[in-house]
Amino acid sequence: MSPTPAQQARAARLTAQIAELTQAGFILPGTLTDRMTRCGYANCRCHADPPQLHGPYHQWTRKINGKTVTRILSDDQLADYQPWFDNHKRLRELITELEELSLEIAENDPRWNR
Repeated sequence: MSPTPAQQARAARLTAQIAELTQAGFILPGTLTDRMTRCGYANCRCHADPPQLHGPYHQWTRKINGKTVTRILSDDQLADYQPWFDNHKRLRELITELEELSLEIAENDPRWNR
């Protein structure tokens, strides 16, 4: 089954955006979170009532060979790498949209009803 002209145009837009994104630079996979923590010192302000936690700490978590790896980023590192994290997120969104379009076309193929 051939895609409709509208589906072909949508796929062309998606692939052009993916190409543009990959030309733009680097991507970093993983999850970024800001954490506030308590330390191990009983008399520290983080154990007071109300607590004044330490942080925020910029935490980057990802999988390497099936294991979770976490790194703490400095403010400078976060500023440098944030566009790379944003690029990865956008790339995943575009690929998911292209996959959904492809599935829609494949599922509407009349040859499945043989």
